[in-house]
Amino acid sequence: MLNIQSKLPKVGDTIFNEMSTLALQHQAINLGQGFPDYQPPEALLEEVCQAIRRGPNQYAPMAGIPALRAAIASKVQAQHGVTYQADAEITVTSGATEALASSILALVHAGDEVILIDPAYDLYAPVIELAGGVPIRVPLRVPSPENPQFQLDWNAIEAVISPSSRLLVLNFPHNPTGITLKEADLDALETLLAHSRLLLLSDEAYEHIIFDGRAQYSPVSRSQLAARCVLVSSFGKTFHATGWKVGYCCAPAALMTEIRKVHQYAVYSINTPVQAGIAAYLQQGAQLDALSGFYQQKRDRLAAGLQQTILRALPSEGTFFLLVDVSALGDLPEKTLSLRILHQCGVASIPVSAFYDDPHAPEANHRLLRLCFAKLDATLDAAIERLQTLRIA
Repeated sequence: MLNIQSKLPKVGDTIFNEMSTLALQHQAINLGQGFPDYQPPEALLEEVCQAIRRGPNQYAPMAGIPALRAAIASKVQAQHGVTYQADAEITVTSGATEALASSILALVHAGDEVILIDPAYDLYAPVIELAGGVPIRVPLRVPSPENPQFQLDWNAIEAVISPSSRLLVLNFPHNPTGITLKEADLDALETLLAHSRLLLLSDEAYEHIIFDGRAQYSPVSRSQLAARCVLVSSFGKTFHATGWKVGYCCAPAALMTEIRKVHQYAVYSINTPVQAGIAAYLQQGAQLDALSGFYQQKRDRLAAGLQQTILRALPSEGTFFLLVDVSALGDLPEKTLSLRILHQCGVASIPVSAFYDDPHAPEANHRLLRLCFAKLDATLDAAIERLQTLRIA
């Protein structure tokens, strides 16, 4: 009998894999896991195919091919007005996932406290624990009749900062709630950190998917915040190519030196021809600004269709997710309601409670489910038709 002591005893199968597996088993429409059911841009596919044919097809430099790092530097400078040195301050990673994990493992030491904003993406806490850190969770204000969106509570965040605090993890546009940072939030953040040693990890995987004319307010657009911030993003989300697992992080050289120490032993380097293809596509002038309009149309299509159901859509300012209030189905845990919808009408979703420390706690259950609208219009229409069959409990 093997004597194995788990480093992550509370971790099991993720809710995303669980719901996607059930969707396959029950031939359900999968609006749960966040991936598109359509191809990346044709011009990008062609650049990657050409890169595969001409090579190189061997190891890329550990930090990423120079052309892609240069393209990232240009992109971030144009977007946020901050200059990163491609050779020392930008690293291409195996998706945003590896950028986040390598950053946490590099920067968090045993006993360090890391502040998470709940509901929080499920990657953060396990990696913090692997690093020996302690997750400190601060909840967003939950939707109310007066304000139908989640809201940041900077006073609550300030209240948990202690001498042991090492890192504050931000994720905006926010998965799963779809809220975005405002300029006033950056003001509050600057004031909050003025006399703190706290570092920032800014997960901006959905940075180009923001609606209704809003802007992406990143901490790195403020010099005082950029000096202590790791910026993370995802080409998989931006280019409808989640299976390619290519992302990146940007940070001041002192922080990036430590992140690369972890990165080189976690994956060493990333798929070479895909990097080359993305670099060439970015140099063509990829239409990143068009993404918001593309996804806003899908958001609006799903929200309009849900008006013909007993489910109530909450506002979504960004990401490719829409929260729906399912309280008409009864006063039951969110996962139970999610499974009921899957079995009764064949649509998979993700309970928002899965993004809390204890999914079973009453304070984690607001009768909200997350739907992904990064789907073909035909897929969204079919899901809406099925959801119309739901009846009040």
